[in-house]
Amino acid sequence: MNLSARVRSSLMLLFLLVPLLAACGGSAPTADVPTAAVIATPDTLSPEATAVPTVAPATDVPTAETPSDSPTAAADTPVPETPTDAPVSPDTLQFGVVGHLYYTDRDRVLQLVQNAGFDWVRQQVVWRDIEDPSAGIYGWEELDQIVNTVNAYGRKLLVNIVQSPSAYNPTNGLPADPATLGNFVELMAQRYGDKIQAYEIWNEPNLAHENGGNIVPEDVGHYVEVLKVAYTRIKAVSPNAIVLAAASSSSGVTDPAIALSDEAFYQAMYTYNGGEVRNYFDIQAVHPGGSANPPDTFWPDNPSTADGWTTDTTFYFRHVEDVRRWMEQYGMADKKMWITEYGWATPNDTPGYEFGNQVSLDQQADYITGAIRRTFEQYPWVSNMFLWNINFAILWGERGDPLHEQASFAILNPDWSPRPAYLAVQSLIAELKQKEGR
Repeated sequence: MNLSARVRSSLMLLFLLVPLLAACGGSAPTADVPTAAVIATPDTLSPEATAVPTVAPATDVPTAETPSDSPTAAADTPVPETPTDAPVSPDTLQFGVVGHLYYTDRDRVLQLVQNAGFDWVRQQVVWRDIEDPSAGIYGWEELDQIVNTVNAYGRKLLVNIVQSPSAYNPTNGLPADPATLGNFVELMAQRYGDKIQAYEIWNEPNLAHENGGNIVPEDVGHYVEVLKVAYTRIKAVSPNAIVLAAASSSSGVTDPAIALSDEAFYQAMYTYNGGEVRNYFDIQAVHPGGSANPPDTFWPDNPSTADGWTTDTTFYFRHVEDVRRWMEQYGMADKKMWITEYGWATPNDTPGYEFGNQVSLDQQADYITGAIRRTFEQYPWVSNMFLWNINFAILWGERGDPLHEQASFAILNPDWSPRPAYLAVQSLIAELKQKEGR
C-alpha cells in the first residue's frame, strides 16, 4: 500500500472495471466489485519525487497514553542507543508498522512508533533513487539517517527493496540480470550490517507493472532467480539478517496486462525448479486485503455485509488463511509468515478505494485491533505483522491532499494527532505484551 504510484497507470484499465461512486449521488457502489478489482500496493513516496517538506515544529507527542513497558523520551531527550524492549522468542508475535521516514521529522515519527509499542518499522527503499549505474554513484545519505534513527530508538528495521534503476529495467520492474540486485543488497549489508534486521525482496511481483507490463506464470521463475541471488548475497555478509519472499498482491485476477492471481503466483513460486525456493527465503511476506470488511468475516462462509468488495476471499483479512494453506500444500509449512501490510482505509477521494468511505475512524480502530487479536490467538504461523501505515496522512496533508487513500489508512492525523486506531493499537499491544511478560 504505497506514494509515487499506489494507483499506477498500468492499473488504470483495471479501475475502469471497478464500480465507482455514482456520479451525482456519491453513494457507495450497489454491486459487488468484480474479482478483477486488484487493489495494488505500489511504491511509497520516492525520495527523488519528494521535496523536503515543511515539517511542523517539534512539539510534544500526542497525548496518547504510553504503555509502562514502552519507555518514553521527551522530544528533546537524547534517544536511547540500544533497544530497551526485552528479547522475544522467535515464536512470539511481534508488532510492526509501515512508515515513511524520508525527508520528514524522523525523531517525531519514531517517538510515536516507540510510544505505541511497535517493535519494528518497515521502510520501502527505492533502489533507482540510490544507485545511478551510469555514473557508478550511490546516494546513501538519507537512508543512513533512517537506519541510524530507527536503531537509536531501539526499533528493528525491515527494508522493502523496489524499483530497479532504468539501466537494469526500463520499466523499473525486476532487474533483467539478478546479479545487479545482488550487488546492491550486498552493498547494503556491508554498509549497515546488523542495523538492518530484515530484507523484503520486492513488492507484489504478481502485478504486471512489476514485470515490464506483462505477467504470466512462467515469469515467476525469474522472481525466484532474483530472490536466490539476493538471499545468497545478503547472507554471505549478514548471516543473521532475515530475508523475506515478497508478498503477492491479494488478487483473484489473471490477466497478463494486469496481474497474476496470488494463488497462481505462489503455486508457480513454490513449484519452480522442484521447489528450490525453500532454500532462499526465511519468511513468507503476505498482504491480506480488508476493503470495508471486518476482520472476522470471510467469503463465502461468513461474508461481510459491506456494500461491495465482498464476493471474493481476496477482499478479506482472512485471506491470509488461504496463503497459509497454499504454503502447506506445496511443502513450505516450516516457514513462518509475516504480514508486512494490513489495514483499513477510511473516507478518501481516490478512485478504486471507495470502500474506505464505509469505514469510520472508530471502525478502523475496531477492525485493526480485531485483526491483531485474531492473529495473536489463531495464527501461530504468523510471527510479525506490520500495520499500514503510521504517518502518510502527515505527508499527504503537507502536499495538500489529506483525502488521498494512503492518508486514509494512517493512524495519525495530518496534524500529528492520534486517530482512534493509534490509541486502540497502543492499548492492545501493551495488553498482549503484558500477558507474555514482555
